[in-house]
Amino acid sequence: MVIVGPTGIGKSKLALHLAQALEAEIVNADSRQVYRYMDIGTAKPTPQELSLAPHHLISIVNPDEDFSLAQYQQLAYRAIEDIQQRNKLALLVGGSGQYVWSVLEGWGIPQVPPDPEFRHSLEEKVARVGRDELYQELMEVDPVVAQRIDRYNVRRMIRALEVHRSTGTPISQLQKKEALPYNKLIIGLTTEREELYHRIDFRVDEMIKQGLVAEVEKLVNMGYDFNLPAMSSIGYKQIGMFLRGELTLAAAIQQIKFETHRFVRQQYNWFQLEDNRIKWFNIQGGVDSPVVARLARFITGQLIA
Repeated sequence: MVIVGPTGIGKSKLALHLAQALEAEIVNADSRQVYRYMDIGTAKPTPQELSLAPHHLISIVNPDEDFSLAQYQQLAYRAIEDIQQRNKLALLVGGSGQYVWSVLEGWGIPQVPPDPEFRHSLEEKVARVGRDELYQELMEVDPVVAQRIDRYNVRRMIRALEVHRSTGTPISQLQKKEALPYNKLIIGLTTEREELYHRIDFRVDEMIKQGLVAEVEKLVNMGYDFNLPAMSSIGYKQIGMFLRGELTLAAAIQQIKFETHRFVRQQYNWFQLEDNRIKWFNIQGGVDSPVVARLARFITGQLIA
C-alpha cells in the first residue's frame, strides 16, 4: 500500500495508525527524512512514534553524504522485498514524487556518477546570471524533463544536464519504466488549498517552538555547510540565512511558509487529483475509518486497485 499527498496533510499519522492496526511496516518516501540529525525541520517521526511500528529508510545517511535517486530506489526495493518475505504489509509513505514513482513505475535510472567540477561550474553560472538561463539550457537539450522540473530546483536541473553531458542522451529517454509486479493500492490525502496552507503555517510555527533554530545551529557546529544539498532544503536554508544575519527570524519563518506553499503546488504535479491510479480522500471529517475499510477490501481481494 502507498500513502501520498502534499506535505503537512497527515500521511505519517495515517501510516502509523494503519501500521499498528495491521502489523504493517512503514517505508519512508520523503527525500529529506533520509538524513540523520535533521529531525524537526523534516517533520520526522518522533522516537516514540518510531518505536510504535517498524520504519525503514529514515536517518540512513549523513547530511554531507551523496544520496541519489538510484540508491533510494534500490534500498526501497530491498526493504519492500524483505517485508513481503516475512508476510507483512509494506506501507510506502511520503510526498517526494520522484521517490514514490521511481519505485512504483520501476524507473530505469541512469548510472552516471556525480561530476563535481561540472556541477560547480553550473552553480557559479546560476550565481552570475540566475537559474532561468540554466532552465533554458535544459529546455534545449531535454524539453520533456525541463517541463517536469520545478525551475526553482537548481539541483535537479544540474543533474539532468550532467547526465546529458555524460551520455549524450536526454535523461528523459534514459529513464525507461518497467512496472514491477507489486499488488498495490495508492491512497492520496488532500484537502482544500487554504486549509492545507493553514496546517502548514501552524506546523512551521510548531517547528520553531520545538527548536528548529537550535537544530540548525547544531548541524553547523557539527561541520555541515549550508551549501550542502541537504542543508539547502526548505527550513534549513531560511534558518541559515537568519543565523548569518541575512534575515530576521520573523522574515525567515515567513519565507519557510511561503516556500512550503510553493512546494505543495509542485507536489500536486506529481500526485494529480485526476490520476485514477490514486484513490483520493479528503481529510476533512477524518480518513482513518474509510481508508481502513478500503484497505480491508483490497487485502481480501474484493477491490482491484
